[in-house]
Amino acid sequence: MNTDAKTTTAPRGDIFATTHWTVVLAAGNQSSPAASVALEVLCRTYWYPLYAYVRRQVPTREDAEDLTQAFFAKLLEKNYLAGLSSNQGRFRAFLLAALKHFLANEWDRANRQKRGGGVPLLSLDYQAADTRYTIDPADQLSPDKLYDRAWAVTLLERVVERLRAESTAAGRTGQFEQLKFFLTVGTDQIPHAEAAAALLMSEGAVRVAVHRLRRRYRELLQQEIAQTVADPAQAAEEMHTLLGAFSNP
Repeated sequence: MNTDAKTTTAPRGDIFATTHWTVVLAAGNQSSPAASVALEVLCRTYWYPLYAYVRRQVPTREDAEDLTQAFFAKLLEKNYLAGLSSNQGRFRAFLLAALKHFLANEWDRANRQKRGGGVPLLSLDYQAADTRYTIDPADQLSPDKLYDRAWAVTLLERVVERLRAESTAAGRTGQFEQLKFFLTVGTDQIPHAEAAAALLMSEGAVRVAVHRLRRRYRELLQQEIAQTVADPAQAAEEMHTLLGAFSNP
């Protein structure tokens, strides 16, 4: 599997031959519609970790919604791309650094964009986000650790959705729904016989199907990470960081 940023296949019909974050960085100080769209796609995909970070810092859900939306307004409308370089090549780290800088200037709320005070640049499901925040078992996590874990979960959810879409396109929706649970358990824990009976397949065929599903899962995970780093060499480090987000606080 080649995870080079210039050859990675983009998911869900995204229009960029290169990865999203590479497009953003390549724009540099130039005004680039492609970079702006790429940044919006990334933000729309990975906004929940930012919301979780803010939610941990402020007393109410409404405050978190206001600040998150105001942050995106500045991020997408202002010249935040100016001066970006490969030294800031991890989109996850860039977003959190930008958010912290924004919050440092907004704690007095004097210039905050109030609810209803402007047209949101991104339509975000805050109701679902707050429900997710409430049920996430993250009470002991620092805001930074919570951000990393939420980012990792969001990324893995996106990988599963891409895998589901591919399975559906190949006419294997039922098989995917039966086997998806085996993506995160050890090989020796997979009840191949039970799955074979449910799918009316031989146990050997199920073993092959699980192996292929896991292999494709790893490929899509590598692709997804590659879309958020500037240099393919950073992908392995980012994979290590994201998997480490599930370690104990």
